[in-house]
Amino acid sequence: MKYDVIIIGGGQSGLASAYFLRRSKLKYVILDSEKTCGGSWQHAWDSLTLFSPSEYSSLPGWLMPKSDNMFPARNEVIDYLCRYEERYKFPVERPVEVKEVKKVGGSFQIIATEKTYVSRSVISATGTWNKPNIPNILGKELFKGKQFHSANYKIPAVFQDQKVLIVGEGNSGAQILAEVSKVAKTVWSTLKAPEFLSDDVDGRVLFDVASDKYYAEQKGEKFNASQYNLGNIVMVPSVKEARARGVLTSKGHFTRIYKDGVIWEDGTKEAFDSIIWCTGFGYSTAYLSTIVSEDEKGKIRTNGTRAVEVDGLWLVGYGGWTGYASATLIGVGRSAKHTVKEVEEYLKN
Repeated sequence: MKYDVIIIGGGQSGLASAYFLRRSKLKYVILDSEKTCGGSWQHAWDSLTLFSPSEYSSLPGWLMPKSDNMFPARNEVIDYLCRYEERYKFPVERPVEVKEVKKVGGSFQIIATEKTYVSRSVISATGTWNKPNIPNILGKELFKGKQFHSANYKIPAVFQDQKVLIVGEGNSGAQILAEVSKVAKTVWSTLKAPEFLSDDVDGRVLFDVASDKYYAEQKGEKFNASQYNLGNIVMVPSVKEARARGVLTSKGHFTRIYKDGVIWEDGTKEAFDSIIWCTGFGYSTAYLSTIVSEDEKGKIRTNGTRAVEVDGLWLVGYGGWTGYASATLIGVGRSAKHTVKEVEEYLKN
């Protein structure tokens, strides 16, 4: 069977794209590497929550049900994504792990573990979770303790009574520090001083700022959103509680790792039982490397969401380079809608 569109990835970005495709007459399918619905949220740590209330955290067409909490929890997001998928009866095949994408003539060959699919166009929507980034710090391989990335972190109890180094000045670093510091002795290492948003700023404000920036740039106007930097730490309840306990203090950054711990800038050594790297992610696009050029993080040159080097390929939901706030539940809809419109125009021609 030859499809008009194949979406690679069945998480929030793939579902948003499918929502708009279902309105078209195009034949499409979603290929998802997960065993069940819910996208990468299935692998996040147990206590993770959204930054926004449910009404500001919805995919196109159907609002997320209201949560009993200020911000919906991980399990509520998974439930919403599963119900969203079922509500619209999207054609999803899983688990399907795509190994490589080739272009032969005017068609794409999507080579998976069990079979090869053929399509006239491709929407890549595989996000970042499967490409955790750990900096190449000198001596990292010498450390005799345990090392985790936030992608593998689940619960704080694993670190009970340990001494734990948490690395990274972003939201994941602050949130994981907040709960691990309740059961272990923790030290926070950051490259630069952590920057915290005001207590009244959450995902609603950040999305509005991202939208204002988008529309300003569309008009060729300058827009200063520095006070609402999307990388700054959102003061969710757990982080506020950690602030009250006085644990949100960074010791700065270290220069290298030795067998028992790290060596700080001033040359002093400090031993740790475990290191948790909250140092972000690259982009899960390795399966596209046969047909497009990628940088070391997996980023591909795009015009909006359209790949510059290959006709018929789009990338949705990877963050700023594929649309402002496109890595968020509420933000990806705008990118997905525009992408499907472009796909329809491309296939007409």
